[in-house]
Amino acid sequence: MAEVLLQVHNGGKSFGARSLFAGASFAANVGEHIGVIGPNGAGKSTLFRCLVGLDHLDSGDVIQSSSLRLGYLAQEDDFVPEETVEDYLGKNSLTPIWELKSLGKKLGLSEKHFSSVLTELSGGYRMRCKLLALIGQQPNLLLLDEPTNYLDLESLFVLESFLQDFKGAFLLISHDREFLRRTTDHILEIEGGEFTKFNGNIDDYFEQKALIREQLEKQALSQESKRSEILKFAAKFGAKATKARQVQSRLKQLDRMESIELSPLQVKAKIQIPPPVHTGKVVLEAIDLQLGYGDQPVLSDVQLSIGRQDHIGIVGINGAGKSTLLKGFAQKLPPQSGQAKLGYNVDVGYYAQHVAEELNAEDTVYEAMMRKAHSDVLPQEVKDLAGSLLFSGEDINKKVAVLSGGEKARVSLGQILLKKSPLLILDEPTNHLDFHTVEALTQALHFYPGSLVVVSHDRGFIKRIATKIIEIRDGHASLYPGTYDEYVWSQQKGVMGLVGTERSQDAPSTGESSAESSKVNTKERRKELDRQIKSQEKRCLEINREIKSLEAKTLELNEKLMTESGDQAQRLAKELGDIQGRNTQLEEEWFELQDTIESAKTEIESLRGGKDPSIS
Repeated sequence: MAEVLLQVHNGGKSFGARSLFAGASFAANVGEHIGVIGPNGAGKSTLFRCLVGLDHLDSGDVIQSSSLRLGYLAQEDDFVPEETVEDYLGKNSLTPIWELKSLGKKLGLSEKHFSSVLTELSGGYRMRCKLLALIGQQPNLLLLDEPTNYLDLESLFVLESFLQDFKGAFLLISHDREFLRRTTDHILEIEGGEFTKFNGNIDDYFEQKALIREQLEKQALSQESKRSEILKFAAKFGAKATKARQVQSRLKQLDRMESIELSPLQVKAKIQIPPPVHTGKVVLEAIDLQLGYGDQPVLSDVQLSIGRQDHIGIVGINGAGKSTLLKGFAQKLPPQSGQAKLGYNVDVGYYAQHVAEELNAEDTVYEAMMRKAHSDVLPQEVKDLAGSLLFSGEDINKKVAVLSGGEKARVSLGQILLKKSPLLILDEPTNHLDFHTVEALTQALHFYPGSLVVVSHDRGFIKRIATKIIEIRDGHASLYPGTYDEYVWSQQKGVMGLVGTERSQDAPSTGESSAESSKVNTKERRKELDRQIKSQEKRCLEINREIKSLEAKTLELNEKLMTESGDQAQRLAKELGDIQGRNTQLEEEWFELQDTIESAKTEIESLRGGKDPSIS
């Protein structure tokens, strides 16, 4: 049996009248890599603070093994102004600095970084320094609170590789499904005031949750059937003296039944984004564009053209200018020189975290969304979208004034999606959304017939919606005319050389002749899988084109339907129904193909004996 390093027994924690969890228990064992998930506000970060002694449980116990060596990576930085990396490491580590410098190379830290002031480094390099300090404490259990937030691509690779190779245990809070998939082997769910631990990664967790839900639904249905039978029996024979004892016995049985509570159904919510207005072929053109603040340029000589239906993801290190470019495209930041020229009939839908500050505090959620919606959007469409963005039931009637920051951000996102803008510019749109809503938004944006320009630290999100990539590096923006996977492939080769050095040196040298003999079969299998992937990716592109064609046809028929009646209207309605059916078939085929492609890529990864560079 595995040694328990840390456990919570009957833990309870409240803030005022609000209980986060009560009577909750779990254990972290030696070597377990545990992802911690749950809705915003469920108590994940609070739990971590209680585990490290920065807060305390109201009830229950935190029990630590005598062998526990705990390391904590908080969301907030604890740096002293003007403190260098070397000073910080010397203060927060048990390991000699010369040894830390050697370890730091595997995290991409060079000699110049150790003499740098910490607060002047990017978020990605700050995280690496904090991680190195933790390694220097020689922990056997790490607590990592949202370590991927706002990291650049290279830093994500470094962190991911480190956690995959870490021999100790860790608890990791993250909303990044891709990251959890690739780094964890257990999931701790915090929901409804309880802790539940699942074996397997995040995909296994969702499969197990679906099975549990299915079983509970069957039990609830069976219970309801029994309840109905008892009530019918009592109604039929309640007045008969000969049946009185039987009736009383069955009613007591009814009282003893424990009602099976089903949590709100967490199926794939479907977000319906109203189709955009018609535009020309070019929706935005950047000509000699220079953007910056004051006299200081951030980006120079930007020459880009965004076409109708282009879906573009923007990548670059923190501070490179991703949000600055979005502001320029959205006409929110005047150019220092050049221009960002919008095309014919193009109205921008711009979303960023700060736009929530522009909401009217006296509006309800519904009123705020309806206020920004296009004139063609129906009230029910607004309510449906609000529900998909986690405003269910009476939440839609809440005043903006009482909403949390995350709730306000979701209202603002809803406003943008309802504008029918042909160009959506979205800066970190998945923040404040749970897994299910991110999945729904991803699917909606993937099939969106307008143009998208998106910045997101969620790699899975960018992977599935972007058909082109803009890379920002050294003050310049370059268009990469390929998918995110293709872009990552070219970038990851260099990073993997950096973080995979030790693994290469430790590779076994025995059995070379037998390995040689299997190379031919392995190579042939890889070729076969490559052909399969190319064929299926080609089919995915065909499906995308057909879906966009069907969406255009739907727009055309809807316009005709508004002016027709009688038999002609019925014919148009039938044609619309047929198109919707075909659209559903194509979407299902697309997702099945994506699953098959991912499986093939995973097999190629195992045949290579290393990571699959196409999955970032």
